Amino acid sequence: MTDPTEATRYASEYPDEAGYPDGKGIPSQDQIVLIDGVIDDPHAFAFTVVNDEKAGIYEAVVGDREIAGLPYKVAGDDRLVLLATSVFPEFRKQGIATELIRRVLDDVRAQGKTVTVMCPIVHHFIEHNPEYADLIDPRHPGVTQGSHRS
Repeated sequence: MTDPTEATRYASEYPDEAGYPDGKGIPSQDQIVLIDGVIDDPHAFAFTVVNDEKAGIYEAVVGDREIAGLPYKVAGDDRLVLLATSVFPEFRKQGIATELIRRVLDDVRAQGKTVTVMCPIVHHFIEHNPEYADLIDPRHPGVTQGSHRS
């Protein structure tokens, strides 16, 4: 069983449109593993990032196998809403989430767009890599850090 303080350590506040009645979200155990991986930042092995615009997802691909993904919604011409980073369990703790998020944000920057962050893993990545903070849309930032820290 997970230590209950671990989940609240990464608690985030969400905007009303995220669907949490109290505006707060406690991450799942899977999300905690990915957040820890982003914070620890081990080096990832080689993979390709593919932006499937039709499906609205950035995919991390090795060979012909998807190993991770970061789905998004397009909001107007200049903003993406980043939804939820996921990495298949057998590929976790290898820096894949960190590198996927980095490449997605680099692509967003190259396109001259901003992001609304609904994914707590992306939020924690940007918190630990402030050089990406300027990509957060000031009118629609998304997830903000909660006051629940252990």
